[in-house]
Amino acid sequence: MHISAKADYATRALLELAREPGRPLTCEAIASSQEIPFRFLKSVVGELRRAGLVRSQRGCEGGYWLGRPADEVTLLDVVRAIDGEVLTLRGEPLDGLGYPGPAAPLPGVWRQIEAGAAAVLGGLTLAALLPAGLSADARERHFEVGAA
Repeated sequence: MHISAKADYATRALLELAREPGRPLTCEAIASSQEIPFRFLKSVVGELRRAGLVRSQRGCEGGYWLGRPADEVTLLDVVRAIDGEVLTLRGEPLDGLGYPGPAAPLPGVWRQIEAGAAAVLGGLTLAALLPAGLSADARERHFEVGAA
């Protein structure tokens, strides 16, 4: 499996916004706080805005806010907004994948892996990842359960 840099940066940016939902943050502030290249983050935030996960306001009082409450945004929402698919094979979605002969069961395995990853990502909201959300022990148990 591969988690793209874009999905990682997008999630980190959204967590910064979720940490202080009452005030807008600039891309510069997010990039600095998360040590993300500014230009790359700017394009990622644009994708998040088009997906409705962030909203923006121009001007000296402007910046970015979450587009929805942190407890309504899952990591699955982020991955799908940024990468489209949770798991791809050579850049293609798994839909319609089929192999002949002894490899015939393999696409089903890939789909099970995708479903498991989607279940873990869909079960975690931004709010749950914030310090006031799940405790470190609860987060660790969630990941262990999700990995089983």
